[in-house]
Amino acid sequence: MKPNPRAAAATATLSDAPPAAATMTFWVIVLVVVVIDFITKSLAVEHLTPRHIPHRIIGDVVRFTLAYNPGAAFGMHLGPGSRWIFATLAVVIVSVLLKATAELTRLSKLAAIGVPIVVGGAIGNLVDRIRMREGVVDFIDIGIGNTRFWTFNVADSAVTIGAVCLILALWEQDKLQQAAARDAA
Repeated sequence: MKPNPRAAAATATLSDAPPAAATMTFWVIVLVVVVIDFITKSLAVEHLTPRHIPHRIIGDVVRFTLAYNPGAAFGMHLGPGSRWIFATLAVVIVSVLLKATAELTRLSKLAAIGVPIVVGGAIGNLVDRIRMREGVVDFIDIGIGNTRFWTFNVADSAVTIGAVCLILALWEQDKLQQAAARDAA
């Protein structure tokens, strides 16, 4: 069997490239996500009052509805300390994510983009937890009629998009490793 050039290139990249978090591009992506999230949430708070009144954007499918989430994803709540528990948890998760994905971001451009998108989303919601006593600002309301998804925000979208990028990057790296193992055998 002839060697897989993609697998060889990926291995060479590992030793040559710094982890994504050590690059300016990483922090620019994080900053862009945080800024867009902050601006959209500020606009939502300013223009979508009172709370829980839907404003149609695309018929009844996409609406903007101001809501505050004092808990975590999907309305998880841990009592009066939720705000600070989830803020601390966000810092821990971002730290672990940066360490756990350092090697992957050297190997995969998709991971090098996905990780800062996740980090930017996490920081965006962390900023809200610190500055907003009511909780994280949510305003994107998608569904049909009374069948609606949880109200979310740009930061939540960023975390989801970044996580999908990471899943795809891990899948791609797994395929490359399998190909390299076959070539070595």
